[in-house]
Amino acid sequence: MTVDQPDATQWHAGFACLVGRPNAGKSTLTNALVGDKVAITSSKPQTTRHTIRGIVTRDHQQLILVDTPGLHRPRTLLGERLNDLVRETLLEVDVIGFCLPADQKVGPGDTYIARDLAELQRAKRVPVVAIATKSDKVDRERLAEHLIAIDQLGDWAAIIPCSAVRGDQVEELFGVLVEHLPTSPAALYPEGQLSDEDDDKMIAELVREAALEGVRDELPHSLAVVVEEIVPREGRPDDDPMLDVRVNVFVERDSQKAIIIGRGGSRLREVGTTARVGIEKLLGSKVFLDLHVKVAKDWQRDPKQLQRLGF
Repeated sequence: MTVDQPDATQWHAGFACLVGRPNAGKSTLTNALVGDKVAITSSKPQTTRHTIRGIVTRDHQQLILVDTPGLHRPRTLLGERLNDLVRETLLEVDVIGFCLPADQKVGPGDTYIARDLAELQRAKRVPVVAIATKSDKVDRERLAEHLIAIDQLGDWAAIIPCSAVRGDQVEELFGVLVEHLPTSPAALYPEGQLSDEDDDKMIAELVREAALEGVRDELPHSLAVVVEEIVPREGRPDDDPMLDVRVNVFVERDSQKAIIIGRGGSRLREVGTTARVGIEKLLGSKVFLDLHVKVAKDWQRDPKQLQRLGF
């Protein structure tokens, strides 16, 4: 009797979605798994506005990570659309990672998401791995209490504590997520590719991340960024090219515009200096970043403006 040998060229490849309430550590965890920065991070909740795909490829295993906006009770049309985006994404993935930060008790927001996931599991049988993020911020006793609370919240395929900042259990989490991916005759993306986000979206996110640092709590939700154009600077030598990147930063009120610009333009210069470092790394070229701050009154509630700003 012959025994079929496993196909050495067969891949396990598919999509995993990280979900959780705002500021649960999803973007930081995405970056840790990928090993590079593909999603912006901030201490401000609801930083992620789009689904970000990070790609991890190792030894005939390819995990495409979808980092989504945090699920929350929406107060604006933008909030409703972000929640819809998350739910649409959940229907298309092979496994879900539910992030619950260890430095915060399991609360109503987590219960709200757990109910959504339970319905999805019944409808589509998508496995859900519960992830206790930010494990480095608590002691062992508090982490054990948190894991028990997570266990009582739902029926999970696995429960994994991890710290994206320290790298604790990140590899173990990768292994658990990959176990739930389908087989594939080949990788879904070329090896070495870390994300499928286009340059315009990544540049906009880098500018928004820089602009979010140190601002008041109400401002992050009112901030939108649109890349107008990326053009080569004329007259530059072939061995020292430069790109002109023109970007518009939109806020909802004149008072917010003043905050972003700062006294004498000082705040906007800081934003430009910080963002330019990431943009030059992304584009592989020197960059002149031209930032303009504009007011789009109440854009979060206006369907036409939401469409113009890419939502």
